[in-house]
Amino acid sequence: MIDHPKFAVIGGGSWATAITKMLCHNLSEIAWYMRNDAAIEEIKINKHNPNYLSSVEFDTEQLKLTSDINEAADYADYIVFAVPSAFLSTELEKITVSLQDKVIVSAIKGIIPETGLIVGQHFMQTYNIPIENIAVLAGPCHAEEVALERLSYLTIAGGDLEKADVIAKSLSSHYIKAKTSDDVMGTEYAAMLKNIYAIAAGMAHGLGYGDNFQALLMSNAIREMKKFIKKVHKLKRNINDSAYLGDLLVTGYSLFSRNRMFGNMIGKGYTVISTKMEMNMVAEGYYATKSAYLMNQELKAKTPIIDAVYDILYNNKEPKKVFKKLTDKLD
Repeated sequence: MIDHPKFAVIGGGSWATAITKMLCHNLSEIAWYMRNDAAIEEIKINKHNPNYLSSVEFDTEQLKLTSDINEAADYADYIVFAVPSAFLSTELEKITVSLQDKVIVSAIKGIIPETGLIVGQHFMQTYNIPIENIAVLAGPCHAEEVALERLSYLTIAGGDLEKADVIAKSLSSHYIKAKTSDDVMGTEYAAMLKNIYAIAAGMAHGLGYGDNFQALLMSNAIREMKKFIKKVHKLKRNINDSAYLGDLLVTGYSLFSRNRMFGNMIGKGYTVISTKMEMNMVAEGYYATKSAYLMNQELKAKTPIIDAVYDILYNNKEPKKVFKKLTDKLD
């Protein structure tokens, strides 16, 4: 085990910015890769990410800022990937340094479109990274509340719990409490699925359903999640733990949730294309819906909520009619 591990954060968005802020509490230096050279220069001059969480002020002496992903990857022992899943393959194609001796930390809550795999599986199958060097960063934790230093909770699931503990300690502070788990696959699938259910919650709100129905929807969603994950990766887990239920609830209810916002706009009558254009952040649940639906054609889990969201987003079904049918399937 490395005594003083080095971390690199890959990504320039809100979650990458929040993770970098968390690491700055405990590490003297962090490599931070982002594609946008203008944003890097802005951070160097004004100590803020100009595009995301601009209220967060950084000590730039702690940051090894770079637009060269190989420089960041070569520097680090632990590489935290916090880019949208739709863009991960493009970023990985740029990497020429070996990843074999690196610990890969996924802060991505989605499916890789090119392979249909969650991030951990993608690294294991495509880059031959052993599961002992894979970790997943899960909530309940919104980047916006990290920026405000509101008490937040993280779960770091790892194939090697000692390495997961290193990550947890590196992220912990007076407002961040982090624990570890050995359920790498289940945690990452939960992080992917909860975005779909958050879109469903947003759709329901946009359609005018109230708190009573939202509570019923989330109750059914956690049971649906349990069935799906059990089919994918059978392991003894408590689905009511914060990494599963807690992350689902905050993503389904919070006004900070981009997936809920995406669903809300669809429920109010926006098209998928117009919604994507209106939002300046990627809603991971949009891509995850298609992957989960297609995966479930083989798994055969009972997933009426996922099916409903898929029908609306990909079959252009009218949300009002789809939700009317869905209400009869929930209990």
